Amino acid sequence: MKHYLQFKDFRAEEYAYLFERARLIKRRFKNYERYQPLADRTLAMIFEKASTRTRVSFEAGMYQMGGSVVHLTTGDSQLGRSEPIEDSARVISRMTDLVMIRTFEHTKIEAFAAHSRVPVINGLTNEFHPCQIMADLFTYLEHRAPVGANGYDLGCLKGKVVAWVGDGNNMANTWLQAAETLGFTVHVSTPSGYEVDPKVAGVRSSDCYKVFTDPREACRGADLVTTDVWTSMGYEAENEARRTAFADWCVDAEMMAVARPDALFMHCLPAHRGEEVTAEVIDGPQSVVWDEAENRMHVQKALMEYLLLGRIG
Repeated sequence: MKHYLQFKDFRAEEYAYLFERARLIKRRFKNYERYQPLADRTLAMIFEKASTRTRVSFEAGMYQMGGSVVHLTTGDSQLGRSEPIEDSARVISRMTDLVMIRTFEHTKIEAFAAHSRVPVINGLTNEFHPCQIMADLFTYLEHRAPVGANGYDLGCLKGKVVAWVGDGNNMANTWLQAAETLGFTVHVSTPSGYEVDPKVAGVRSSDCYKVFTDPREACRGADLVTTDVWTSMGYEAENEARRTAFADWCVDAEMMAVARPDALFMHCLPAHRGEEVTAEVIDGPQSVVWDEAENRMHVQKALMEYLLLGRIG
């Protein structure tokens, strides 16, 4: 049994398999072909943090694959309230086949997984957001990688540069893990005091990333420029201080101009136009944010299939 709590939980060859499955599953979806390998399987979705894309992508994806969904919030369950997380895990995992959790501290999902009888997926924690980065990478491959006999060649990612502009948050941490796993480089630019902590990010060496004080220099020569909101959920009390600190970290046309001419722009959404990105960029021709959002569903369908059924074919 496998869990998916961090990007580094899987090896590069597993991602190659998952991206190919996502490509095939998406093609079936677009062709209105019925594909329901998860019939009679149940996904429990537990939300301590609110969600739009995570809920819709997992719920719609599970139904499309033939399964069913139980949706729980902290108000609907005893998780972490009057019942220990470990006990909730023991009970919920006896009644369902798969659990997705979107919560605050990563230690919560680790405790749940340690006592679960079924696979657990990280839908987001304060420290990591692996499903989003998997969707982002799939989107990049979809736009920039040729499809060979065995699907996408992940070797095409080696030598590529991803520019991360903004907060040293769960997205930045996960990008670093992805770079270390798949062999590309992340240019990280954050305001002072909001840097990525490599120990929290869980990377073994600094070879997978470079730090830039100037966000424009971080974008220079990048193949992909990406960002996130300045204030993530759980940090709302810091909003005004962050707006001041991050004022120079708005991805604009000048930053995109110094990236490669064919560079893509991504944002995990929701976006605040005029804060972390200008409307000109997010609504412009280099932006693939809508493909990126849709692809959450397709990669997660491949992930659920893999965790429940193993490799197909």
